[in-house]
Amino acid sequence: MTFSICAVDRATGDVGAAATTKFLAVGAGVLWAEVGVGAVCTQAMTRIAYGPELLHLLRAGTSAEAAIAEATAADAGREDRQLGAVAADGAGAAYTGGACFDWAGGRVLEDATVQGNILAGPGVLDAMAAAWAGSAGAPLEARLMAALHAGEGAGGDRRGRQSAALLVRRGDGADPVDLRVDDHPEPLVELERLHGAYRLVYETAPPETWTAVDAVLAGRVRAALIAAGHALAGEGPWDDELERTFAAWAFDENLDGRWAGGDRVDPAVLAHLLG
Repeated sequence: MTFSICAVDRATGDVGAAATTKFLAVGAGVLWAEVGVGAVCTQAMTRIAYGPELLHLLRAGTSAEAAIAEATAADAGREDRQLGAVAADGAGAAYTGGACFDWAGGRVLEDATVQGNILAGPGVLDAMAAAWAGSAGAPLEARLMAALHAGEGAGGDRRGRQSAALLVRRGDGADPVDLRVDDHPEPLVELERLHGAYRLVYETAPPETWTAVDAVLAGRVRAALIAAGHALAGEGPWDDELERTFAAWAFDENLDGRWAGGDRVDPAVLAHLLG
């Protein structure tokens, strides 16, 4: 009762998956990924154990196709299951049991698979595949989200929408993206909002792109901090008092990692303060 995508970015080593459905909490067990190993989606009559089982097989060097064949062969409920898996080398496989509710199917793409059941039709997966191909070169999470939006635009889950999730594990060891919308009338819209919040907290712009706070901008920063409840003189350039107050605000907002002191500030941090 889900449509999903699992994928790898061989250039960065990132691995991940994303899904949305008319069901509660799709992120609780559908999405699995491990750097250097691959990504898995397990859905329909979801058997969560497929996630760690398939990653174990991929880790041992088993191909995605062989891993799915081995895992499903031992499952008496396999006709009700649906799987997608992609190894770290980009080779993938998809499986749809014969008892999955129409429309159901999967596509194996370059470095990804897309799969779904109770869909409006095969055009959902066609649209996801086109979005994946058309977003080549973008960060993995952007490509995954583009595929979900395309699938939704082509009809998605024919019963409606309720939850969505995004999981990306970074090849360089940076903090993963692990975001879930468990119950929402517009889960993809909410997932995009959460992803924006994630990017604000965990990413930073290169210091050479930071904005110098001149007298005019200092006045706007003062006004915004005062409006946020900070005790501060109403006028004046960037000075020690303004810097201390700005530092306290940035700490409270979990944005202190995006500012190194002084009167040059990450533009995303300024945008968050100034609205």
